[in-house]
Order: sequence, then structure tokens, then C-alpha cells
Amino acid sequence: MSTTDRDHLKIFASRSGRELAQKMCDHIELPLGQAETVQFPDGELLVKLAEDVRGRDCYVVASTSAPVNDSLMELLVYIDCLRRASAKRITAVIPYFGYARQDRKDEGRVPITAKLVANLITGAGCDRVLCVDLHAAQIQGFFDIPVDHLTAAPVLAEHYLALRDQLGECVVVSPDVGNVKVANMFANLLGYDMAIIDKRRQSGSKVSVKNLIGEVKGRRVLMFDDMISTAGTVAEAARVVMDEGATACECACTHAVLVGQAFTRLNTPVIERVTITDTIPGGERLSSLEHKLVVRSVSRLLGEAVHRIHHDQSVSAMFRDGIGVKR
Repeated sequence: MSTTDRDHLKIFASRSGRELAQKMCDHIELPLGQAETVQFPDGELLVKLAEDVRGRDCYVVASTSAPVNDSLMELLVYIDCLRRASAKRITAVIPYFGYARQDRKDEGRVPITAKLVANLITGAGCDRVLCVDLHAAQIQGFFDIPVDHLTAAPVLAEHYLALRDQLGECVVVSPDVGNVKVANMFANLLGYDMAIIDKRRQSGSKVSVKNLIGEVKGRRVLMFDDMISTAGTVAEAARVVMDEGATACECACTHAVLVGQAFTRLNTPVIERVTITDTIPGGERLSSLEHKLVVRSVSRLLGEAVHRIHHDQSVSAMFRDGIGVKR
């Protein structure tokens, strides 16, 4: 990192993004911006910068993960603080975009909250957004400012390519029809066959699986998804493939939301290993999965994207060899 970059590029972090932001800064050899978030007894937040940002290119790393509303509000306050401190450009780096699943009206009299959140971020004074594996790629269109949509696929693919000799014969399984494109991308990247599970969702927390398309007998199964929330989908899919003769099953995702019965479901013997990224802070909440958990960092990916944006270089050029985001 040049002296000019050190003077003009600043990376700050909310409480939910501090650990990841520090890794990003280590990668691009830049000190983390000095600021603090104070929470008053009544729950109000105050963000105070400890260094000058006038005329600087500023980035705020903040995953809007649980507690979702507090994390989102802190991001908005950060953006407003930077704008009022005369930052030249403000980019919200949102590794995990909360409310992304509320992206359409699938029944009457419900909101499109993903659009509302986009409006709030834009209205706060943000100039650009950088995010990873949105649940629905069309959310990019909800923003009236530029959005750089990254995928963690290279991070996960690199991990499994390094283990290729250890894993033996594998098949990539899509846990539902909507994830077929992602599964096909990983199958091509890793050189494996693909199978599909035909899933019928009964409710927000209950999943019923009807059919398996493809051959898994005698093979290790790898399942990829953008997020694991309650783990109902992957747990039921793992049971199906093991019943069909798979030798082992492991799952991987970008966003480890992990709520409700997720830890109980993932700790079942049918799932051998769970690979995630650090788009959502882990810490103590992941301790019960520690014996089968692998965490890969997206810090290099985000650090490189920040470097490219700062220097007006192509971000899409980072993704070659058929790697793309979910459509």
C-alpha cells in the first residue's frame, strides 16, 4: 500500500464487522480506521470518528446480521457520520445483507423490506455498496447507486480443490432446485458430477423432500448454498443422500446465519463437516460446531475489491474461469 493510499483510503468497521475489517486491512497493508461506537443505556447509538476523513475515500465494513436491526442502524449512523465529516466517497461494505430474503411480494399485504433497506442506505448518504452473495441477485437493482456484487465461490472452491486427493470420489448435490446454477458452477470448477434434490417447502421452518435426481451411491456428497439459516434444507438433504447410499456428506455456505434448530441439525452424524466463511461474526456462538466446522475468510476477496474500487479498476475481472454469482 503506497503512502498516497494510506492518506486517502480509510476503512472503518462497525461492531459486527471489526474482525473481518482488520483482516482486510492486514491484507492490503492499511491501518484500520480509528472510530468507536457508543451505546447509551436507552439503546441509542453514537459513532465518533477519531481521525480526519475530509476528502478521503471511506469504507464501512458492517454485516447486517443478528441483532439485525441494531447492526443496520449502526451502519446508517456510520454513513451519516462520515458524510457530515466531509468524506469524499462512502462505500458500505456489507458482507452479509440482512433482509435479503424479503425481496418480493410472494403474497398479499407484505412489504419488500430489501428495497426499504436499500433506500435507507442510499438516503443516509452512501455512494456505493459492496456485498457478497446476495440471496437474490436482483437486489442490486433496488439501489440507485453502484453495487459491486462479489461471490465467495473462489474461496470455497480453493478450499475443496486443496482437499481433492483426500476427498476421493465426490458428487455435488443441489439441496433444492433454486440452487442448481450454483451447484453446477461448483461441479464444473471441481470437476465432479452433479445431482439435484427436488424439495417442497411446507413452511418457513419445515421442509419436505420428494425426489433425488442423479447418482450418489458410493460417493461423498458436497452441498453448496449461499446461506444456512435453520439448516432444515441441508439436514433433510443430507438424510436423503445418505439413505441413497452416499458414503459421507458435508455442506458449505457463504453466510452462516445459523438460527433456531440449526446447531442441533448440523450436529447430526449424517453431516460430517460444515464449511463456512466469515461474512457473519462467529465467536462463541459457533462453539458447539467447532469439532466439524471449517471457517474460510473472505478478507482477501473484499480487500482486493476495495483496492480495485479505490483505484478505479475492474472488480468483475476478479472472477474468471466460470465463477459467477447466484442468478
